[in-house]
Amino acid sequence: MTDDVLDHSRRKFFHFGAAALFASVTPTHAMAQSVSNKLKIGVIGSGHIGGTIGGLWVKAGHSVLFSSRHPEALDFGDVILVAVPYKAIPELAKDYGPKFAGKIVIDPANAVARRDGEDLLKETKEKGIGATTQSYLKGSHVVRAFNSMSYTNFVKEAHRAGDPMAIPIAGDDARAVQVASQLVRDAGFEPVAVPLARAQEFAQGGPLYGQQLTGKALRERFGLVK
Repeated sequence: MTDDVLDHSRRKFFHFGAAALFASVTPTHAMAQSVSNKLKIGVIGSGHIGGTIGGLWVKAGHSVLFSSRHPEALDFGDVILVAVPYKAIPELAKDYGPKFAGKIVIDPANAVARRDGEDLLKETKEKGIGATTQSYLKGSHVVRAFNSMSYTNFVKEAHRAGDPMAIPIAGDDARAVQVASQLVRDAGFEPVAVPLARAQEFAQGGPLYGQQLTGKALRERFGLVK
């Protein structure tokens, strides 16, 4: 079987198979489209984060297109979850850069030396990881989110009883932050927003990485509560 055929099969799975994958806990694609004030979201990436967060959005009634190697998702929605290893972001920018313009891009990737290379890790530390993503995906509105802990915590803690778990997000575009905040709520968490320059604080290796906190506690850690 050729690579093209394999790629086509993968795309068919993520486009059509996602509904079946989440059928026991989510509305159908048709039902999702019938819900008012819902978004069309493209998910690039076939790993744990993309599947987990995308699945929670499907459950909330959003229309979600999953795309693995070929980002048809860029033409699908105004919101894109780029759930790929961080080294793939420069590659996506090189191949599809103009298609990101005007999109709200939610970036849950962390730069890791052994996977993404020392040079890219150094770049994220020198510029800040949020600014680095924004520098590659020019013209988009980047919001860093869902990168502060393992996907297993999102699986376990979504829509928990009592105070929801807080998700730190970072962005500079007011509308993008507003939309991302709503998507965090729809996934079953509480958003706590800071400027994009502070994204490094909850990236892997930062002081707030891996912290399971309530919204009040996270706002205190960010110094947002006087």
